[in-house]
Amino acid sequence: MDLPLPFLLIFLVFRPSSAMSQRNISLGTSITATSNGSVWESASGDFAFGFKEITDGAFLLAVWFNKTPEKTVVWWANSGKLVQRGSKVQVTTDGRLVLTDPDGRQTSIAVPTGNNVSYAAMLDTGNFVLASENAVNLWQSLDQPTDTFLPTQQFIKDSRLLARFSADNYTNGRFKIILQQDGNLVIYTTEYPLDSVSSSKNAYWASNTVGSGYQLMFNKSDVGRGACGFNSLCQLGDGQRPKCQCPHGYSFLDPNNEMSDCKQDFESQSCIKNSQDRDNLFDFYEMRNTDWPLSDYEQFGPVNEDWCRDTCFGDCICAVAIFRDGNCWKKKLPLSNGRIDSSTGGKALIKYRVNNDTLPPAVEYVSPNPKDSDDSTLIVAGAVLLGGSVLLNCLFLIYSCLKKRKSKVLQPLTLAPGMNLQRFTYKEIEEATNGFEEEIGRGAFGTVYKGSIQFENECLVAVKKLDKLVEADKEFKNEVSAIGRTNHKNLVQLLGFCYEGPHQLLVYEYMCNGSLADFLFRNSRPRWCQRMQIAFGTARGLCYMHEECSTQIIHCDIKPQNILLDDSFNAKICDFGLAKLLKTDQTRTITNIRGTKGYVAPEWFKSMPITVKVDVYSFGVLLLELICCRKNFEQEAEDGNMVLTDWAFDCYKDGNFEVLVEDDEEARHDILQVKRFVMISIWCIQDDPSMRPTMKRVTQMLEGAFEVPTPPDPTSFTTVIKL
Repeated sequence: MDLPLPFLLIFLVFRPSSAMSQRNISLGTSITATSNGSVWESASGDFAFGFKEITDGAFLLAVWFNKTPEKTVVWWANSGKLVQRGSKVQVTTDGRLVLTDPDGRQTSIAVPTGNNVSYAAMLDTGNFVLASENAVNLWQSLDQPTDTFLPTQQFIKDSRLLARFSADNYTNGRFKIILQQDGNLVIYTTEYPLDSVSSSKNAYWASNTVGSGYQLMFNKSDVGRGACGFNSLCQLGDGQRPKCQCPHGYSFLDPNNEMSDCKQDFESQSCIKNSQDRDNLFDFYEMRNTDWPLSDYEQFGPVNEDWCRDTCFGDCICAVAIFRDGNCWKKKLPLSNGRIDSSTGGKALIKYRVNNDTLPPAVEYVSPNPKDSDDSTLIVAGAVLLGGSVLLNCLFLIYSCLKKRKSKVLQPLTLAPGMNLQRFTYKEIEEATNGFEEEIGRGAFGTVYKGSIQFENECLVAVKKLDKLVEADKEFKNEVSAIGRTNHKNLVQLLGFCYEGPHQLLVYEYMCNGSLADFLFRNSRPRWCQRMQIAFGTARGLCYMHEECSTQIIHCDIKPQNILLDDSFNAKICDFGLAKLLKTDQTRTITNIRGTKGYVAPEWFKSMPITVKVDVYSFGVLLLELICCRKNFEQEAEDGNMVLTDWAFDCYKDGNFEVLVEDDEEARHDILQVKRFVMISIWCIQDDPSMRPTMKRVTQMLEGAFEVPTPPDPTSFTTVIKL
């Protein structure tokens, strides 16, 4: 199996060449392949040349980083073929580098020009050389690169690298990168097992530098930027290796992976008008030479630092302010491409909640006297996990005030054992919604109402009241089972439920900006950058459901009405009533047709097993709606333009992307991005589900981490390219 892109390993070792020393290896010297055998090290010990044991008794003749725990290989000889224990490599007296196996068979590794070799050396640049008496390199490993590009190495026209076949197989794989004569840096797939590239083969990826590219170079100041996750910071640590860290008030989403995103460990500042929480609950933590350069949404100047602090302090969206050289930049979550670097200058003012850096742990409420359980109005069925919001304190206060009142005991809900959800009484929800006064949404099985709980600040919730008993009972169980197990920033959080006889209600966090349908199809067109951020968020949420959640979830009804927007217009997937949960060993299921016309994948109508690819199809339609700011079907549109998916593919075939965004000046100025997103959507709406990419690959393509191949006609089954 080939290594996934990017297969090109780039290592930077910042050491002035003028200060380098070296350890010369005399002619006739040799080393033998044994476990923990001798090697030829560079002067600093950073690099080593010798036999690296790959598997028991099998060795690779290679150069590797010698001080890192993983001993990463950066160059290898003998076409990556492993040799047996007892093999020997020698710098011969006539200046050649020769490999000899235990049976005495020899292979020439290096034959330098002329016969003037005086010594060999492993340099601190990672370059192994055969040199003359006056230190002229007559042969060097950097002239014969494998899959790694090192500093001081020249990558000029016609230079090439080959990916190894797999992590532990160093023979040539299926990817080749070439700096072509026309200046274009291109990755091709090879005619495996040969190294050649077919003249008719399209590039797997290209830099598009035709006519301008001539040499691949590194910029030290860019090292480590973007290497870490969202909200995190990258800094070059010991040995100039990138190190990721979370800023004050944040922690790693995955504590075992410092490359993961950082999550906010405190409740965000309230955006409710006239809220007083900014005056006594928030402050700034200063970090010098720190920035997230891609997360600006406002810039001011010239201003002073106090002004910069105050403008961020009074803005609930502002998570960080950067003050530098009399200028102020306001940043919002998620923060991206963070870095700490002396060349950055200025300081970051990171907003955090005072005395609440860490969210309170999950609390389990039980009756203080089991014998008196009938005397309590509020008895919670399980642990309460409310993400550390003020709502936790609100509910605790209500519980304390009401626990002495009498009511019938609520029985545990057996459909969701072990779930950390708050159980409410019907009376509590009725009071919170003021008798279900304000309706904010309506669906096939029920109505959604706005509610609030008072405790210092107003805590808003959305209550979904299911009112068709037979269907509602099934939807209720589906929704609690699906979303009750999730925890992701792009999924609406289920806070609790009510399950009292005919009363079946679900309590969610409140999304103040409503649904994507309301936002997207209103009279004024949303900004292009906002629409794309919504696409990114929706894709990440689906990726989590399909690949990262403990129980794989197929949503089955992705559409704009089921994407909600919070106060920062972050997308959150909701309405899991039609969702299907798959067992650990299950990848597909048989079920009746679900979903909404226009977003339903073709396999629903063909009696085919249903997989997560039905959500990919729906997302493809949704992405086109975000690009074009129109619904998937418009009766009043011109002939041929009524069905959005058909029209978009016709425009793609004709290369006429401008017409898709003809009234959107911001999108027209970003037409290459428009083209890329249209191509991604066409991959998603392929009739054949096996042709559609996974949501993980979709997310990578959206974010630019993976090149988008040319998509086929969605109704064609002849192509063999799969993502």
